[in-house]
Amino acid sequence: MVGLVLVLSGLTALALGLMRGYRSARAALLPLLADGEPTRSLIEASRPVYARHRVRASARSVACAVLWLAVAMYGLFLATVGAGTLR
Repeated sequence: MVGLVLVLSGLTALALGLMRGYRSARAALLPLLADGEPTRSLIEASRPVYARHRVRASARSVACAVLWLAVAMYGLFLATVGAGTLR
């Protein structure tokens, strides 16, 4: 019974982590690919790289994607431990 619960919760965490990680990784690329408003782009080009809004938003989304993928890997761990106890 415990093994079945571990497998199901692990598969749920895997699916949720992969789905949210993909969304966050896709959101990380959008600010960098869009041209944006020309005047605003010129103003942001004069700022240092770490102070630009697009770079900060992209870095935040990458960090979220990595954390969600860590949740997915933990789900894989739970599923393998649960499968081991089912035997």
